[in-house]
Amino acid sequence: MSVSERWGAGPRASQFLVLGAKAHALMRGKYSPDIEDVEAIALPALRHRIVPSFNAEADGITADEIIRRLLAE
Repeated sequence: MSVSERWGAGPRASQFLVLGAKAHALMRGKYSPDIEDVEAIALPALRHRIVPSFNAEADGITADEIIRRLLAE
């Protein structure tokens, strides 16, 4: 099991999540991002960084589903 499988997306993912949220806010005429901006870019920013375990895949749980569950918490 690699480190990313045990610990998630990693620090660069959070950096790109923040940058993406800032860009999303700016494109909508806002000067600073809020949670809606983070939620709007979470799937495209994180889906390729989250690798479901074998058990999750066997249960039909995708990376998108994992991200959606995290955002709902």
